[in-house]
Order: sequence, then structure tokens, then C-alpha cells
Amino acid sequence: MQELPKGANVGLASLSEDTGSVIVGLSWSSATGDGDADVSVLLLDGGGKVRSEADFYFYNHPAAEDGSVQLLGKVPTEDGSEDRISLDLTAIPAEVEKILVAASQYGGSSFGDLNDLRLSLADRSGEALLGFSITDATVETAFIFGELYRRNDEWKFRAVGQGYETGLSGLATDFGIDIAEDEEGGTDGGEAVGEASGPSAGKPAAEGRSGDAPVPSPAVAVGIPTQPTAAAHSPATAPEAAAPAEAPAPPDSSDGQPSGTRRRATRTAKKKVTLPRTAKKSLAENESWKPARLFPVPSYKSDREREVRATSVLLSVMAEVPEFGRRLTAGFGAPAGRMQTFTEVSLPHGDTPKRPDGVIRVERAGKLWTALVETKTNGNPLKSEQVQNYMDIAARRGYEAVITLSNDVALEGTPLVEVKTDGRRKHKVSLWHLSWAEVAHQAQMLIRHEGVGNAAHVWLLQELLHYLQHENSGCHGFQNMGASWVPVRNGIDDETLGQGDPRAVEVVESWERLIRQVCLRLGGELGQKALPVQRAQRGSDPKSRRAALADRLCEEGKLVAELRIDGTQTVLSITADLRTGKIRTSVDVLAPNGGYPLAVAKRLVRVLDAAPADLHVETLIEGRTGPRGTLERLRPEPADLLPKDGAAMTGFRLSLFKGMGNTRGAAESGFIRSVDDAVDRFYGSVVAHIGPFEQRRASRSKGSSEAVEVG
Repeated sequence: MQELPKGANVGLASLSEDTGSVIVGLSWSSATGDGDADVSVLLLDGGGKVRSEADFYFYNHPAAEDGSVQLLGKVPTEDGSEDRISLDLTAIPAEVEKILVAASQYGGSSFGDLNDLRLSLADRSGEALLGFSITDATVETAFIFGELYRRNDEWKFRAVGQGYETGLSGLATDFGIDIAEDEEGGTDGGEAVGEASGPSAGKPAAEGRSGDAPVPSPAVAVGIPTQPTAAAHSPATAPEAAAPAEAPAPPDSSDGQPSGTRRRATRTAKKKVTLPRTAKKSLAENESWKPARLFPVPSYKSDREREVRATSVLLSVMAEVPEFGRRLTAGFGAPAGRMQTFTEVSLPHGDTPKRPDGVIRVERAGKLWTALVETKTNGNPLKSEQVQNYMDIAARRGYEAVITLSNDVALEGTPLVEVKTDGRRKHKVSLWHLSWAEVAHQAQMLIRHEGVGNAAHVWLLQELLHYLQHENSGCHGFQNMGASWVPVRNGIDDETLGQGDPRAVEVVESWERLIRQVCLRLGGELGQKALPVQRAQRGSDPKSRRAALADRLCEEGKLVAELRIDGTQTVLSITADLRTGKIRTSVDVLAPNGGYPLAVAKRLVRVLDAAPADLHVETLIEGRTGPRGTLERLRPEPADLLPKDGAAMTGFRLSLFKGMGNTRGAAESGFIRSVDDAVDRFYGSVVAHIGPFEQRRASRSKGSSEAVEVG
């Protein structure tokens, strides 16, 4: 991979023979796990401006109809997460001469708060071609990471690294996007706009507070229902197809419209579709009546029957629901086009034909993209020899990819199956993996939070989701901690497990897979990305990091993980103590600035009114911990949280404890089920209710800052 300095450029053709379609990744990190940004793409003509608002791709407009641009969202990586963008350069209109790739901050944050700002570019097969790191970010709230541009019928890339202090709206305005303004400072659905809500919105940070009248906040006009604000962070950097709003036209408009008429403009606050969660009342006479299902799940006699049925069900829904099919294949380099899927296809291979479980074909502009699919259900592992055969067949026939699908979760740096690639072959075949948990997550996101094309598509996805979640489908996701789990637990109990034991590394890998699946399930319920927080330095070797975590497991007997919901500052910690057999879920809540200690303690207890009585509350003091107690004891006496020496409280740590199961996870009392239940209970009964307390802190912080600056 070629590293570029700021301002450098390179022709894509010199890096790879397969750059008709590329994947751009934007990533960053934070020592605390906080901080996030939204990506955006602008298509510019020869004059350096967008041709229309349709050339602006962001949260509210994530994909082009022709598939040339698609924001793929966040993908977990070894170092945290990466926002990925699919660009089909062969489909970019001829009049577009430049593609800008940018990102913007929200909620008063700047890029100087983040570390390891980086852009990477890979070809269709996923092979990394170039990278560019930004090291000079300070107060900027928007950044152009890089640009792809045409030069003599060739696409080239330039490392830009240009920052803006005026956020997404300032960046977009510079390239011809007319940003609509709402004098109420919010969206039609009542969402607040995080970035442009203050008096300095739309101005450089240096101009900050002035005596000028407040600038109205950007807002979105989308003709769909809004998700409740509690589930969204409402930044001004929002990106998804916004129905144009109206804004006043200039008095002497050159388009011939009379003075005083209103023209359409783009708005940039985030909006999402929220489908009703309340089920319609059943017409059944009693609970013994079961509704007819499109995909019934009887008790199958063999795993083979489960695999055949699961493959056919999934592939048929992918072909019939374009949004779902694109969601699952875009990250694998598939173009946007007409999709057809097949099962039990016979392909020649030596003396015996091979039958992959499925084939996906996408046609666009007369060209075909083809992927072979190998499926496993229940705890059945993928077989290296079988996948190798399909890789060889795909290479000989000119197919683009092999997709494996199982209950296992892939980790970077740890392939699920080992395959060999013949370097002498000019045609490259990429190997990708999907977990059934990821399939269910994408279906859930579409039908419950983002919406699809029509009611029939919603129904198909609901039937698919019901099928995947049925106990007989075999598509339950990661459900086995592996052969090393019991020996490691026994070794910790009798203190015979020593550092460097490879079995501990296997348990750490299984733990990471479990946490990634917990993130998928929780994110699907909330309609937000949930991502693991990695504290390791970006670029560190995954194997070395896991070895260090395995040594810690041997020494302390604990498995530790953190996860963060996209768009929030809350980091949820999960600790499995194998010595005590307890799972601890916890979150740190910062205390409001300038509040009276007793009033702060009372307010915390009040917002936790619906929390379990066994919730542990611990006062945090600078550099140490203070008083603690269960919520049951603190409810009548909130003053017990106050430090006896009068030290200033910085926040509180809220924790719940749950016993862990002893089996590998398939049984009701299993460890995996225990972790799932612990996270569900903690989030639903505690984390979901602390929003008012955190908002009070944000409100006080803003008021204090304004008082200092105005005075």
C-alpha cells in the first residue's frame, strides 16, 4: 500500500488493474472512545460546483440511483470502526470531473478532539492501494480528506486534508449547495440541530460569539416520520435523501422567477424513518392459533435441510427487495443493478462437479458480477477444502467473489478458513464472510428504522427476520465459545492457567466475536450503529493485542469489553469475571458542571426511578472513587453519595451484576445468553433513562460557556 503525504497525487491505474470500482475508508480514534463524524461525498463539474443538489451524498442522501456512489456506513475494524464509501467510477457521469470525500463533526466537537484521522482506498477485491493520514487537525468541524479527479481519461487521487471551521453547511455552501434554514432552529419533526444551534452557526470558529443576530440552524425537510430524539444525536452533519425545502429567492433572481418566490434548498439535519413497533390486534380466537408464515420453520431432520432452506430463503428475499440485496452485497464490490439469485448450481470441477449453496449475479450495463455462496447453519464450521474449491472455480470462470455465510463472526487478522491464492492468475477473486447475525441486523435496520420501497418489501423482510430468529432455523448467530472455553475456566478456577497459553487466546477471540454480535443485536433494536471500543493504538498488530488480552485473562481472570452507541458519548463496559462467575455491566455518567452536590445526587436518583433496586451507584472523585451503595438504599438517602471530605464529584458509575452460565452457550443458562441478557437489562433499565441527566450537564456547560464569553 502506498502512503501519500498531504498534497500528493497518484493515478489509480498505476496502483491496480481493477480500479473501475473502489472502496474509500475514513477512520479516526479517540483515547476515551468518544467522538464521531459523518462522511459525505460531493460530485463536482468542471467549474468546481455540484450540478444539482443530487450530487451531494450524505446521511440523508446515502446512495445514487445508478449505484455510482453509496455510503456503506460504519464497519467494525480491529482499531474501532471505519466509515466506507463505494464508488463505481465507471458509472460516474462524464460531466463530473471531481469527487470530494469529506467528513464533518457535530455536537460542538472538532477534529482536533480525534486521533489517527486517516483515509484509505481499496480496489474492488478489497486490496488496499493507498493511505493518507491527517496529523494537523485542530478546531475544524469539517474536513475534505481527499479527492478523485479525471485527468486525460484516467482517474487520479489527491490527498487534500483541508479543514473548515463552519461544519458541513459551510463546506457544502462552498461547492454550490444551497442550505435551507429554519428559524425555529430545528427540523419539521422537532429534532434539534447539534452543530448549528448556537449564535456562531455558519461562521468560522474565530468569529465565535459576537453581537450579531443569531443565525438560524440548518434543518431537514423530509416527508417521512421522524425517529424520537432520544434515539438520535441530531447532528447538523446529517446525511439521507432530503425532500427539498423552500427558501427565499434573491430579489433579482436570474432564473426568471418573480421576486419573493421561494426556491428549493438542501437541509442537513438528520432524519430517519421509524416504523410502528406496536403490532396490530390479532383476529385469532386464542393463542393456539398461529399465523401463516411465508417461510415456515418445521423441525428439520438434518443440518443439510436447514442449510438448503436458509440459503434459498435469504437469496430469494435479496433478489426481491433491492434495498436489502444492495445492503448485503455493496461492501463486497457488487455494482447496483438487476440482481438474480440461484441455488444448487452445478459447476464443473475436475472429475466431480461442485454444487455451491448459492450464486448471486448482478447485471449492470451488460456486465455481470458473480459471487458463489457457501452456507452453514447451527454450529457447523466452514471447511477450508470446500471454500478453496469454490475459490478455484470462481478464478477459472472469471467470477468476482466467494461469500461464506455462517453463525460465526469474522475478525480481522483471524480468517475463518485458510485458502491459497495462485499469484500467477491475473484474475483476482475476493473472499468475504457474512454472519447470520449481520443478515438479521440489516433486515431489522431496514424494516424498523430506515424503511424500504413499499409495504410488500417490508412484509418480506419481516418474514425473513421471523424465520432467522426461529429456534429451528439454525441461523442464530455466534453461539459457542469454543473447545478452549471450559479448560480455560477450569484453569482459572484452580490457578493452573499460565500466561502464553494459546487456549486463552482462543477464548479472547471468541469473546471479541461475541461482543461484535452483541453490538449488531443492540444496534438493530435501537436503530443506531453499536460498535466495539478498542483502546489499542491504531495500526497495532491484532495478534499482539489479543495475546496481551489473553495474558491479562490468565492473570486477572476477567474478560473486558466496551461498546458505544453511534452518536452518543456513553461507553457501556462489560466485564465477565470468571473467578466470581459474575457479569458486570456499567457506565460512567459525568456530573453537571456547577450544580449543588446534593441537588445533583437527588436528580440522579430521580432519573433512575425505573432502574432496578440492585443497581450499584458509585461516586467518582478526581483520581479516586467515593461513596457507593445500591439504589434501594440510596433512594431515601441520596446524600449518602456525597463525599464526606467535601471533595468535588466528577460523576457516577452505575453497575449491574448478573451470574453467568456454565455451559458454552447453547443452553438457556449458557454464558453467551447471560451476556446478552445482562446487556439487554442494563441498557433497557438504566442507560435508556439517563438521557435527561446527561442533557442537564450539556445545558449547564453551554450556559456557563456563554456567560464567560459574553461577560
